[in-house]
Amino acid sequence: MKFLVDEQLPPALSRFLAAKGLDCQHVRDVALNRASDRQIWDYAVAGGWIVITKDEDFLALAVRSQAGGLLWVRLGNCRTQPLLEAFEREWEAIRGRFEAGEKIIEFY
Repeated sequence: MKFLVDEQLPPALSRFLAAKGLDCQHVRDVALNRASDRQIWDYAVAGGWIVITKDEDFLALAVRSQAGGLLWVRLGNCRTQPLLEAFEREWEAIRGRFEAGEKIIEFY
């Protein structure tokens, strides 16, 4: 699985997931930080990336698309450390759901 972290989430999240051995990039790493949601989605689908975002607009793109994956982060605004701690607690369950074939996962 490959993950692309959207602009609303910190680059530290992509580094955190990469440290777990995952192929993970932040949109800044691939020069998409100023791109539209559609451009980011199209890039992700073409490359087989699962988008990790807080942006609800991606939900509409994911629902209408035959391909691609979405981890929609619904956690309230928080600093980086509590965000990473939440991902640490729930990551194996999230990963398992994607491996089981789920396409869209809401993460609370």
